[in-house]
Amino acid sequence: MDMILRELKPGQKGKIVKTLGSGSIHRRILDMGIIKGVEIEVERIAPLGDPIEVKIRGYHLSLRKEEAANIYVDVKE
Repeated sequence: MDMILRELKPGQKGKIVKTLGSGSIHRRILDMGIIKGVEIEVERIAPLGDPIEVKIRGYHLSLRKEEAANIYVDVKE
């Protein structure tokens, strides 16, 4: 089931299906290694929902809500 990354709850994981966006946001997403087929896990979400901390390729990243809104994930149940 495909979901937007920012809709996932802590502990959920899945594979990246696609990334959207344009300009600097899309370039930043790609530069962080967030590309199709890579597994990603949501670790924590700040109280107001920004930032979202994820684990990808063994690294811990913090994403802003607007970045996470451009990432679609096939969620593992």
